[in-house]
Amino acid sequence: MTKTPPALALAPAMSAAVQEWLGIEAAARDRSHHTIRAYQGDVLSFLSFIGEYHGSPALPAGLSTLRQGDIRAFAAAQRQDGLSPRSLARRLSAVRSFLRWLSDRQGYDLSAALSTRGPRVPKGLPRPLDRDQTRDLLALAEHNHDEPWIAARDTAVLTLLYGCGLRISEALGLTGADWPFGDALTIRGKGGKERRVPMLPVAAQAVADYLRLCPYPLAAEQPIFRGKRGGPLRPALINMAMVRMRHQLGLPPSATPHALRHSFATHLLAAGGDLRSIQELLGHASLATTQIYTGVDDARLVEIHRNAHPRGGGGG
Repeated sequence: MTKTPPALALAPAMSAAVQEWLGIEAAARDRSHHTIRAYQGDVLSFLSFIGEYHGSPALPAGLSTLRQGDIRAFAAAQRQDGLSPRSLARRLSAVRSFLRWLSDRQGYDLSAALSTRGPRVPKGLPRPLDRDQTRDLLALAEHNHDEPWIAARDTAVLTLLYGCGLRISEALGLTGADWPFGDALTIRGKGGKERRVPMLPVAAQAVADYLRLCPYPLAAEQPIFRGKRGGPLRPALINMAMVRMRHQLGLPPSATPHALRHSFATHLLAAGGDLRSIQELLGHASLATTQIYTGVDDARLVEIHRNAHPRGGGGG
């Protein structure tokens, strides 16, 4: 894994420019703290490389001489350091975004350098579980631990992932202040964006069953889901439970907790759900992401749009 150079390795003017850009990304585009930290590492890695490559610290005005060869050399060095094609594609995307902003700010044209193509990243289509596999998995979870309250806990978490399309971090981030759930739940997702998720009675009942058995009292400021010793439940424990169960059921390695969120979206679409509504339920910023999530091909997407659009002939 490549190391992120310290900000002090940059000239003060460049360090100030990076911090200004990150501030704009965080405020204007509502990027999460995690995303901003990743962007910072990406850009600092590039600027550190360019400084070493040209033998002098990178300066805002000096980057006007960047060429495609500089971008290619950086990409080659990153791959040699072991960065995967997917991670490199993300890193180059952040670098291009920063350089576009900086060139606009400085008044020079970097379009030739930024036209360098990134690595080809194979599209990893998600593999949702089918309905029978999902039903078998949730039934097994109810009896898959010697401690009844832990079995009930795992069942409740997995039911929320499948029944409400939550990310595992969102499910484990629920606190006593969220309980009882009611007909819908306000979820704070990536980038701090909030969405309302309908609560299925079966999911609420699974959580109620767990809370009835849980030996730790529920307090407003405490997480709903607890570890064996009473601390917050870690995602790794749910992942381990899934590994055990998929071995017992003969499911593929793609049967992860996150696959239940994929399954939620795919099964909802198959039942006639509207793709735009599913996008809102999942908290996706882009409809294209939802399209990939649900495995919808372009022809099916056109059909959905035609049927839903007021002038598409599919009704009002």
